[in-house]
Amino acid sequence: MSQPSAPVQSSILEISGDGLTLADAESVLRGQVSVLHLTPQARRRVEKSRRCLEKLATTGKTIYGVNTGFGKLSNQRIDASEIDQLQVNLLRSHAVGLGPLLDSGVARLALTLRTQALAKGYSGVTTALIEQLCELFNRGITPAIPEQGSVGASGDLSPLAHLALVAIGEGLVLPPDSDDAVRRKLLSGAVALKRAGLQPYRLQAKEGLALINGTQISTALLADAAVRARRLAKLADIAGAMTVEATKSSLRPFDERIQKIRPHPGQITCAANLRRLLADSEIMVSHAECSKVQDAYSMRCMPQVHGSFRDALGHVTRVVECEMNSATDNPLVFADEGEVISGGNFHGQPIALSADLLAAALADLSSIAERRVENLVNPDLSGLPGFLTPRPGLNSGMMLVQVLAAALVSENKSLSFPASVDSIPTSANREDHVSMSTAAARKARQVAANAERVLACEFLCAAQGLEFHRPLRAGIGAEAAYRHIREIVPPLQADRTLHRDLEAVETLVRTGSLLDVVEGACSPLQ
Repeated sequence: MSQPSAPVQSSILEISGDGLTLADAESVLRGQVSVLHLTPQARRRVEKSRRCLEKLATTGKTIYGVNTGFGKLSNQRIDASEIDQLQVNLLRSHAVGLGPLLDSGVARLALTLRTQALAKGYSGVTTALIEQLCELFNRGITPAIPEQGSVGASGDLSPLAHLALVAIGEGLVLPPDSDDAVRRKLLSGAVALKRAGLQPYRLQAKEGLALINGTQISTALLADAAVRARRLAKLADIAGAMTVEATKSSLRPFDERIQKIRPHPGQITCAANLRRLLADSEIMVSHAECSKVQDAYSMRCMPQVHGSFRDALGHVTRVVECEMNSATDNPLVFADEGEVISGGNFHGQPIALSADLLAAALADLSSIAERRVENLVNPDLSGLPGFLTPRPGLNSGMMLVQVLAAALVSENKSLSFPASVDSIPTSANREDHVSMSTAAARKARQVAANAERVLACEFLCAAQGLEFHRPLRAGIGAEAAYRHIREIVPPLQADRTLHRDLEAVETLVRTGSLLDVVEGACSPLQ
């Protein structure tokens, strides 16, 4: 599920501890950022925080994770001569992840977000550690991070340990320009650092703990899902508009007056998009006086359903952007007051709940799209030839495209069972309530990928449906989408293997190519 790379100019991303947006996350995911740069203001905050921690440590005061063990072992005092080794041991012992590896884009985003969290100046680390993380990113060293192993409790301990080991010359690294999932091609951290001309970083007091206490894996995964979802919000409107045209459904349910008296923001936005996409339609004019009174809900209620998706996505985006700019370490150093305070900012519940919400919203978006596919292929509903083939019977046409969409929608329903309600105690019951935020974010990401494929099914069928109305043109946006699809997929005259057609349309959906063409024709959608 890698994010597609884009042929754009690479850029510098300022790491200040504040101000990162979902757009910045998308730039990292798409490989458009090549350099992380720690700002002078952040550097000063980090240095002040480190001085405070070191001063407190010299007093002999008990400080969790500095001169104590971890979790249930926090009552074990650590000798001053072993404080640095304690941090190395922590990374080694916690790197227990298994399963597929995170895509390089998500791994690089997690590295970015970990750097951002430390740059806020509440973790007590050295600027040298943050510079080491920046250099990993800047020199293309991407940690190999297994997907499984985090419960989102004291943050994403295990996957972040895999990330952090690379900074000290251990762990594994994804080779550049290769299949992320092929483990036999992975480089050792030591080899990767040597090739890049970097020395392994030597951890100091608290720095191992600061590297793995946090929600950056969960947040990176959810950010990726949210980026996809933001694109899908517009694409669903485009696909729906094409289906409205192909089924000769009505424009009237999208009337601005209807939306104003139930003014949910997403509903208003979706209806406005549909009106723009359907503007100047010759097909719409051709059936203006037809006898149909009302359309199926999957057409008529797009503003209400797509709009609810948009409103849910708005909430998720706010949570992700808040988390991207938060200090999620424990304990936290408050240099101005000269205090170190233990708390729970590492707990992933905000991410878990938001990921579950996004998964449910995406599942519903794919569900209504599948119903529109059914309206297209079913001759009793569409008035078009059965399964959108000119010679039904001899040919089965798009029959199995609807089956594919149904399979994907059912899978999404299964994936939408909330992970955030499934707490399980860990760490000898010290972590007695956990969030499962990483699992929730992984599921949301998979639902997003499936939703992309369901929309690909609708686009393919809707384009075929429009063939039966030619030479009449669809609305400006719907027509642009139709023409772009026809550049790579010819009309279906007789049965052929549709696998390649579906893959080609999915690529248009996933890369944003189809959206770019439509917005170029009818101006950017909201």
